[in-house]
Amino acid sequence: MALISPLETVRGSIALYTGAVFLLVYFLTSIHRRWSRYRFAKAHGCGPIPAIPTYDPFMALDRLYFNIKTAKQRKILETNVARFVELGNTVRAQRITTPMILTREPENVKTILSLKFNDYSMGDRLQIFGRLLGHGIFTSDGEDWTRSRHMIRPNFVKEQVAHLEIFEELMEDLFALIPADGSTVDLQDLFFGFTIDSATEFLFGHNVHSLKKRRSQVVDNEPDFPAAFNYSLDNIVMNSRFGPLQFLNRDPKAVEANRICHQMVEQFVDKAMRVREKYDEEKATGETEESRRYVFLNGLAQQTGNRTRIRDELMNVLLAGRDTTASLLSNMFFMLAKHPKVWAKLQEELATLEGRAPTYEQLRNLKYLKYCMNESLRLHPVVPVNSRTAIKDTVIPVGGGPDGRSPVFVPKGTIVAYSVWAMHRREDFYGPDAEEFRPERWETLRPGWEYLPFNGGPRICVGQQYALTEAAYVTTRLAQRYSVIESRDAGPWEEKLTLTLCSHNGTKVSLRH
Repeated sequence: MALISPLETVRGSIALYTGAVFLLVYFLTSIHRRWSRYRFAKAHGCGPIPAIPTYDPFMALDRLYFNIKTAKQRKILETNVARFVELGNTVRAQRITTPMILTREPENVKTILSLKFNDYSMGDRLQIFGRLLGHGIFTSDGEDWTRSRHMIRPNFVKEQVAHLEIFEELMEDLFALIPADGSTVDLQDLFFGFTIDSATEFLFGHNVHSLKKRRSQVVDNEPDFPAAFNYSLDNIVMNSRFGPLQFLNRDPKAVEANRICHQMVEQFVDKAMRVREKYDEEKATGETEESRRYVFLNGLAQQTGNRTRIRDELMNVLLAGRDTTASLLSNMFFMLAKHPKVWAKLQEELATLEGRAPTYEQLRNLKYLKYCMNESLRLHPVVPVNSRTAIKDTVIPVGGGPDGRSPVFVPKGTIVAYSVWAMHRREDFYGPDAEEFRPERWETLRPGWEYLPFNGGPRICVGQQYALTEAAYVTTRLAQRYSVIESRDAGPWEEKLTLTLCSHNGTKVSLRH
């Protein structure tokens, strides 16, 4: 029998003592944290909120399974509304091990995005989005985000946005791809091509001509960027549902899709590097045609020579420039095709242009067109769900207590998700027909934070006027060209939810002169 040496005995005692001290410190720290939070919540008059039922109190894996199943049925947004109706407008949940609060209260959203902006961060967005988007305006916080926003803002001043020639040049390609015989066309597919062409021209100074390539029916061996981009976005959403378990969502196809997306953007990175090399020379020789109009790519190249940083920023702005406007147009035309009276009324307003391409000021004065876009963004908000993560113990103003009017305590580390989709469907704000597409409601509506199509606060969408201008221009030119639009989709609108929201079945219509 081996004898235990005195030295080993001492080491064992030290280890045991250290472990006991650690457990004691952990226990006392937890007790102190709980007590401090209790006092904080009580001092602010916070009340409890209802919880989404779960059979798994530890990791809520049943909720993860339910959410994945509901998403496959294309009913996750609809289910969220039903849950708010049943439980209340602010509820408690859990994403694996992370506590969550879900809300559709405008006052809470205003507090998160504006009044207490510094109490929140983007949380784990970089970990979830980073494989595709890297460090950019949508994934960054603090100084990195400030720098990104500072670089992109000059691209969206009025003088830039008012240059409608970019859109008009693309209309010929769009018209050519719409069947002249009135047969079925998927406008959603065309809109996504249109917006990637316009975004690359507007932001990068180089049009990728996706519509023109389709029009010429040129077959090339280049990877399918739109399909890869869409697949990458689907995978990001799946990772967000898995949260800290996202390592279980291993998808080689997503890795390849990310590679294809990065490869496509590399052509713009190369251009940026050439711009950087020539910057001093161009500065010395005077202003060029390219430098008279601010181009985000050029501004970015002057800021940094880091290829990865340039690529990441380009991926971020390309997502915004392509997806938001295309989704708005797709959703709106789906509804316009289902509502011929709305289409006729819109055409009546646009007849005042006498077939001429509108100017920027004329677009801004087309009230019914604006009502149609507002109603589309209300009924089908382009970004229907968003979230922030508390970086300190804080409070949101309503949702707690028996009547839901007391403040709610938000512990540090809690994800606060806000559903714009569900908020836009509240009958107390929009009436008993809140689920219906009725542009006329905007004749009298003057909403505040209960209408949030482009986010709010310091991180409000910097490109919203560009998106609205592009959508208004394309709608106007299509309505001027085609007097009749008919839906070729017998079913209702169904959600296709990635980072943005569009129609699962596309926008299948017939257009005739």
